[in-house]
Order: sequence, then structure tokens, then C-alpha cells
Amino acid sequence: MVRVFITDDHEIYLEGLALLLGKQDGIEVIGTATSGKELLGQVQNLQADILLLDVYLPDLGEEEILQQIRAARPDLRIIYLTLLRGTRYIHKLSKYDIQGYVLKNASLDELLLALKTVQEGGSYFSKDIHIGDRDEDFRNTITIEDKQIDEILSRRELEVLRLICKEYSNAEIADKLFLSVSTVETHRKNLIAKLGVNNTVGLVKFALRNNLID
Repeated sequence: MVRVFITDDHEIYLEGLALLLGKQDGIEVIGTATSGKELLGQVQNLQADILLLDVYLPDLGEEEILQQIRAARPDLRIIYLTLLRGTRYIHKLSKYDIQGYVLKNASLDELLLALKTVQEGGSYFSKDIHIGDRDEDFRNTITIEDKQIDEILSRRELEVLRLICKEYSNAEIADKLFLSVSTVETHRKNLIAKLGVNNTVGLVKFALRNNLID
């Protein structure tokens, strides 16, 4: 029996996944959490074999979560669930010994294969993630299906992103969107963190690759 704990801030997805996996032979869903803080509050005594973890949780950064998980439970196997394609997150988070990375639109069969592989001591990365692609620009950016952009970025973040790509300064964006400069700076930092890029150039590459700007 594989004991699984799931963490995702989208409650409908979380509940649906927990229900689906709970019906599978050989899998026991022992609990769920909807935030990084809720997960960390339980991780020390978590009787799970595998943690299915959303790659982006709004309350805590992915590296902060992983640092605390590894301090408390270095043995816990982790499979990331994400809508994000591209390999920057894989390279960035590999130092925390994650065992898997599966797209949220993967089939049930693929997720079950990932769980089986990781439970047996292996690693599993979704077949739709292009590991080892020689195109540096592709490896260092993330592509997302058009219908999923709104699930990753808020309407305001998209507005800020498009203005960044038009070379507006933080002050100019703040004036245009009736925001404070500090709020715009926060949006910029959140965009960089969510999309796994390093700087404004990376944001522009993301926007171009995903047809968000002309």
C-alpha cells in the first residue's frame, strides 16, 4: 500500500484528485493540505510515502517549502504537480532531491505510473517535459497551454507583464494601473518566481513564446 499526501491550493482539483486516487487499488490518500503552511504544520509527523505537491503555492516559495520538508523529512519522496512546461524548475529544485515532476493534465495512467516508479525507488518526469533540449531559450523559459494561462497568472499579473514587455518602468506601470510602485514591484517579483525565469528578459521570452504580446 502506497500512502499519499496531496498539497494543492486549488480545492476542486485537490478534492477530485484525492477522490480519484483513493479509488485505486494499492493507494491510500492519508490527507490533504491547501497551503504550504498547512503542509509544513503536519510534515514532521506525516505518515506518507509520497507527497504530491503543487509546484506553486501562493503563501510560501517553493524553495522555502522544500528546505523545511527536507529538514524535517529527508526520506519523504516528492512528486511535483504543475501546469508549467519547460525545465527551469527541474534544474532549480533538483538539489532538494525531488523524485518526480508530472503535468496536471497528465492521464491517470501516467500519474499512477509516476507513483509506482517513485515508490519503487526510481524517478519520473512527465513525457511532455523536454529535458535535455539543446535550445537554451526553451530550457530557460516555460510554455503553458493557452487555456491554462489564466490558472497560472492573475488578470493583474498579465496586465503588468504586458506593460513590462512594452518597456514601461515600475513607476509608469503604477501610474497607468493606479497602483503603488511597491505593488508593481511585488507583481514583478511574483511573475519571475511563478514563471521560473531570472529577470525581465526571461519575462519577455515567456510572453513571446506564449503569444501574450505581438
